[in-house]
Amino acid sequence: MSVRSLRHYEDEGLIVPGRFSNGFRDYCQSTIDRVLIIRSLLESGLPVRLIREVLPGLTDGSDDGTDVVCAEFLHEVQGYRDRLAARIAILSDQQAALDAYLREACRTDL
Repeated sequence: MSVRSLRHYEDEGLIVPGRFSNGFRDYCQSTIDRVLIIRSLLESGLPVRLIREVLPGLTDGSDDGTDVVCAEFLHEVQGYRDRLAARIAILSDQQAALDAYLREACRTDL
């Protein structure tokens, strides 16, 4: 984990590290665990906005409202996935059109 990433997560309000008396940041185990969750969600392609909204419910350790948070989160993730699938379909169509163009262009060059 890079220092830059940790600072970014802190700037985005995703983590709040403790501080030593000398001002250095203290990343306790719960913050490290939270960072691992954040990285996993980011690597899945989820936007920081969505992670910021749902993260407290995923990492606060209580079960109060967890089902509601999980249901809302899963709904948001499904919507994000559907939008991503639509973008992939458009890009695939564009790629197929370019492939067809290139095949035709190569035939006319001969």
